[in-house]
Amino acid sequence: MRFGRVFAVAAAASLALAGCAGGSSPSGGGDSSTLKIGFMGDLTGEGSGIVIPPRNGAKLAFDEYNKTNPATKLEMKEYDSQGKPEQATSLIATAVGQDKITALIGPAFSGESKAIGGQLEQNKIPSVSPSATGPGLAANGWKYWHRVVANDNDQGPAITNFLITAKSPKKAYIISDDQEYSVGLADAFEKTFKEKNIPTDRDKFAKDASDYSSTVQKVKAANPDVITFGGYYAQGSRLLKQLRDGGVTATFATGDGSLDAQLVSGAGAAAAEKAVIGCPCNIKDAGTGDEFVTKYKAAYNIDPAIYSTEGYDAATAIINAVKAGNTTSEKINEFLKTIDFKGVSKQIKFKENGEPSTNAIYVYQVTGGVIKNLGASTEAKLNG
Repeated sequence: MRFGRVFAVAAAASLALAGCAGGSSPSGGGDSSTLKIGFMGDLTGEGSGIVIPPRNGAKLAFDEYNKTNPATKLEMKEYDSQGKPEQATSLIATAVGQDKITALIGPAFSGESKAIGGQLEQNKIPSVSPSATGPGLAANGWKYWHRVVANDNDQGPAITNFLITAKSPKKAYIISDDQEYSVGLADAFEKTFKEKNIPTDRDKFAKDASDYSSTVQKVKAANPDVITFGGYYAQGSRLLKQLRDGGVTATFATGDGSLDAQLVSGAGAAAAEKAVIGCPCNIKDAGTGDEFVTKYKAAYNIDPAIYSTEGYDAATAIINAVKAGNTTSEKINEFLKTIDFKGVSKQIKFKENGEPSTNAIYVYQVTGGVIKNLGASTEAKLNG
């Protein structure tokens, strides 16, 4: 029923957008003296801890650019999808039809990206996601879609291979909820374990469930050496707490959707200790005196977090297009095909299908109640 509703809303939004687009020029954005650039993601919901940092990074880039008094200024319009695909389809109709955005940063999550990608394509609005990692997004043949992070077909195997090297497990258990991102990451975990001939079991629960006792009992009976969770920190923290409360002590590992301090606070420091988190992001250490860290903290009075640098780089890609004299959606999109610059997160360059040219995965571990960066997955060493 839920999927039926999403598809119905998406279809209605598609028709609405087609009507809106029909009466406008293909440029998008209208007055070229100020272009509107959208940012879409969960800004107030349970996944906002992952989305506020890239939102801050993007806004920082736009604010810096506008302070140079350019001929074409950029206004960032925020669309709070709360990570819900059905909400994203409604918001994109407003963004394109009413606000007439020229480009979009986001959506932040994979499910909402899948839900509105077709509408963005139909209306020729270029998008750059700082954080959506669903591998299927690159297989849609979209020409206006881009992301600056590696996908779960990179992330899942990197995390799994790291665990195999570090822990030499004889048995693994894979858990996810039923969200698009969660299932995709769990699939990647399972595929890699099976390729390495490591026996696996798997379970899935509903996103909105809060009691995972059935899953905990299944895991306890299976007695695995490692557990991998595909999902976000809101569910991951509850799962981790209930696993530990249920006496399950196996190494717990998860992906970028759980890379937030709320994984620790939600599970409790004791339950979260030694948990492993992988991410196609390299969060800059606040103690290094890095220029980006200094600027970010001055702007927001907080250290950069997950995807802060990716949000900044996604915005910079669009800024560079405008600096080069491209003030229509289609011209910006054409320019994005050619960009190749050293971003604060990595070298930013897109493949023909919109994927980034760089796919490094980094490993983090909870140590003493704090999430610490251990380095690239090919080099990192666990602390116990």
